[in-house]
Amino acid sequence: MEKTWWKESVVYQIYPRSFNDSNGDGVGDIKGITEKLDYLKDLGVDVIWLSPVYQSPNDDNGYDISDYRAIMDEFGTMGDWEEMLHEVHARGMKLIMDLVVNHSSDEHKWFEESRKSKDNPYRDYYIWRKGKEGREPNNWEAAFSGSAWDYDETSDEYYLHLFSKKQPDLNWENPALRQEVYDMMKWWLDKGIDGFRMDVINFISKVPGLPDAPNPNVKRYVHGGDYFMNGPRIHEYLKEMNEKVLSHYDVMTVGEMPGVGVAEAQNYTADDRNELNMVFQFEHVDLDSGDGKWDVQPLKLKDLKDTFTKWQKGLEGAGWNSLYLNNHDQPRMVSRFGDDTTYRVESAKMLATFLHTLQGTPYIYQGEELGMTNVHFDSIDEYKDIETLNMYEEKVEQDKEDPDKIMQAIYKKGRDNARTPMQWNDSPNAGFTTGNPWIKVNPNYKEINANAAVNEPDSVYHYYKELIGLRKENPILVYGQYDLILEDHNQIYAYTRRHEGEILLVILNFSDQECEFVLPEELEHRSKSLLISNYEVDEEEGIDQFTLRSYEARVYELVI
Repeated sequence: MEKTWWKESVVYQIYPRSFNDSNGDGVGDIKGITEKLDYLKDLGVDVIWLSPVYQSPNDDNGYDISDYRAIMDEFGTMGDWEEMLHEVHARGMKLIMDLVVNHSSDEHKWFEESRKSKDNPYRDYYIWRKGKEGREPNNWEAAFSGSAWDYDETSDEYYLHLFSKKQPDLNWENPALRQEVYDMMKWWLDKGIDGFRMDVINFISKVPGLPDAPNPNVKRYVHGGDYFMNGPRIHEYLKEMNEKVLSHYDVMTVGEMPGVGVAEAQNYTADDRNELNMVFQFEHVDLDSGDGKWDVQPLKLKDLKDTFTKWQKGLEGAGWNSLYLNNHDQPRMVSRFGDDTTYRVESAKMLATFLHTLQGTPYIYQGEELGMTNVHFDSIDEYKDIETLNMYEEKVEQDKEDPDKIMQAIYKKGRDNARTPMQWNDSPNAGFTTGNPWIKVNPNYKEINANAAVNEPDSVYHYYKELIGLRKENPILVYGQYDLILEDHNQIYAYTRRHEGEILLVILNFSDQECEFVLPEELEHRSKSLLISNYEVDEEEGIDQFTLRSYEARVYELVI
């Protein structure tokens, strides 16, 4: 397996709006990020992924870009950004930017021109269609509710928007549009960035003709994913992007890809395919969804094991995994996969052990290293996320569903769970801002904050530092082969990592109940040393059989 810096890196995602506000206007900014770089360097991360900081009207918090070569006024200036990049590199870290090119903002100059007339030179930068029998061109549903089409009176046609109506989809069939994107990518890479995280990049190729999606339940709009996810020209576009842009720089790339499976991911990430380094897949974060994201179901550990094992073995030697349990679009991992009350610290550490002992590149989302939790705002009026607000309106006002039931789903799955301000200390607004924060701070910041964590040797933060350090010192944690053991145990997730004659044994209790671990016969008669654990462990204790405490995690090095 080829060794590369991006396989050996640990990535830290910053959501700029909620990270650190340097000027008291209630919105996180670029100077605020620069102020906290020493904190990230001390944590031990190698790469910072910056969610969008481009000029944007903020319909979807910066994922609706009106100028790809300008910085959002709220976040600062290009000078601020250049200073930040310089300071990141001065500390030996790297910076990757968000590349959002499935869609732009409707306030981008391309779209403003595109909608002026059917013969405008920019018309074909977007996807326009005539209506069908007095309705939209097809029955596709947008990600944020309602139709994926919006009517434009000027030309009596509809434009496609798979997300908000202020996020029109770009037409990748147009070579001129693709060249604009490549030129923009080179512009940023020439400034010195170290790669891209690519937003819903597997949506850029749509099935020709844009047909209606199957609709057995005769709904007004239905998810048309089979017609725009992993479409017929996606590999052609990514190979072209690689050939024209990426291959000329030493960078890392990760593509966000809803609906991608293992076989498809091999095609996207195999070394000899010359497309991307890795993908974000969604299978493990869809396991607690019933009929859609908001129909929250209990998570079965067996399903989690099966999913991760399928991806670990499927990309072994054939691609590369990205490892994450939360991000700006997902709820806080300790609230979702652990216990954010009684065993918050223990389960946060256990989940971190899981994340950093699999094969792949780990991604830490801001505040995860503190064990930050989901938030329970009292009123829907305190939420800001367009997806959450549109869903609430649709289900409560249109479908007359129980508001309390919908709020419970929001508490579990809403994107604002991840977007409350970073909790730096126990001063007002958690030290995030001296002003009024753009979204309320989680009230538990008095107990859960970076200042307290840095000063507490047994904190979640210091456990992350230890895990990151272990990964740097032990190539087996990066490159070792993964093999599941105790496959059918309903509380314990355990596996081995093997590399160049070394063996690591990872044992994780995913429950709040004690349980017995019994070492499989094939691993017996080996000496062992404990690499890391989230409880005190008697080093003299054998590992043939022992009791795991609530959310306990242990990693042993085994020697023949």
